[in-house]
Amino acid sequence: MSLTDKAIDRIRELIQSGELAPGAKLSPEPQLAAELGLSRNLTREAVKALVVSRVLEIRRGDGTYVTSLEPELLLSGVGSAVELLRGDTLLELTEVRRLFEPVATALAATRISDAALAEVERHLDAMRAAREDVERLNEHDAAFHRTVIAATGNATLSALLEGISSRTVRARIWRGLVDDNAAARTVAEHEAIYRALADRDAALAQAAALMHVTTTEHWLRAHWEREDGRSPLDLAAADARTPP
Repeated sequence: MSLTDKAIDRIRELIQSGELAPGAKLSPEPQLAAELGLSRNLTREAVKALVVSRVLEIRRGDGTYVTSLEPELLLSGVGSAVELLRGDTLLELTEVRRLFEPVATALAATRISDAALAEVERHLDAMRAAREDVERLNEHDAAFHRTVIAATGNATLSALLEGISSRTVRARIWRGLVDDNAAARTVAEHEAIYRALADRDAALAQAAALMHVTTTEHWLRAHWEREDGRSPLDLAAADARTPP
C-alpha cells in the first residue's frame, strides 16, 4: 500500500468513526496534516483522491467538507466505470441486471405510488409513439426503468442499477432491435411490466421484468459478433467516442 493510500485510509477512518460527519468541515491543510501525522503533500494528495470519489468536496474560498455521503453521490462513479468496460465483461453486466432488476421491480409493485405509476405510463406511451426513433426509445426506456426502481424507495439499489445501465450500450441495443424489427416486441415487454405494477402484483412484476432482461441478454449474445468482428457492445463504445 502506498503512502497516499494510507493517508486516504486515515481520513476515511475519521469519517467512518463519525469524528468527521457528513457535512463536516476539515481542518486547514497544515493543521489536518499535523492531526494525521502526515506530510502536507501526502495530505493534499489524499484529499484530492477523496474529492474525485465524491467523499470530500472543496468549496472555493471556504474550505474542504465531507459530502452528504448519500448513495447516489458515492455510487455515481459506477456509471463512468461501466462506460470503459469492453468485450465479455459488458455481458456480465446484463447478468447482474438480471439478478437485481426483477427483484427490484417486484418490490416496486408493492410500494409504487399513483404518481410514480402515472410517470411510468407516460414513458411507456412515449415509447409507443417513438416507433423507430432510437434516441427517443432510448431516452424513455431509461426513464421508464429509473422511475420503476426509484419506486422501491431504496436509494442504494437505485444508484447501483442506474450505474450499470450504460446509455451507449442501451442505444446500440435499441438500434439493433429496430433494425431487427423487434422494437415492438420489446415495448410490449415494458407494457407487461406496467400492467403488473398497476395491479400491484409483485410476482407478476418480477416475472415480467425477468422476461424483459432475459430477452435483452439473449439478443446481445445472439448478436455478439458482427461482420467486422466487433461485438455490438464494442460498437457502442465506439459510438460514445464519435462526435454527433
